Amino acid sequence: MPSFRQNTLNTPRPGESFTASRTFSRKDVALFGDISRDYNPVHYSTDFARAKKLDGPICHGLLVASLLTEVGGQLGWLASEMRFSFLKPVYPNDTIHCTMTIDAIDERGRAGAEAVFTNQHDVVVLKARLEGILPTNTERKLMKNLPTPDDPPPAADL
Repeated sequence: MPSFRQNTLNTPRPGESFTASRTFSRKDVALFGDISRDYNPVHYSTDFARAKKLDGPICHGLLVASLLTEVGGQLGWLASEMRFSFLKPVYPNDTIHCTMTIDAIDERGRAGAEAVFTNQHDVVVLKARLEGILPTNTERKLMKNLPTPDDPPPAADL
């Protein structure tokens, strides 16, 4: 199966799907809370989460939604709009699969896509609609020499 980057170099087409998966940890939740400054107790307190009728603390919705950035980032997709529907809670140690399917590309490279996020039990936990811009031919050529998820740039270089 070609990598996201390889598919981008070959120009994605309507109907193509790309999937990224991740198991979110309690540490991920804590780090995302620190970055976003979202310290809602539903993410940290078992008692508070249970008062909300949840089984325990849940992952931040936008942390889970960020799986979409792995797909979009490797495609070189420049997002212009994203709409999310958060359907079910995601708990630390859940494994989430995000499948993005391109459904439209116009002559200017503007694209639309749907994304479906499922957990390890095949339950849909999140849906998204996104619009964006795919890389031009010139940009795709430049991407050939850029890092992939297997070889990301060191944070110190950013």
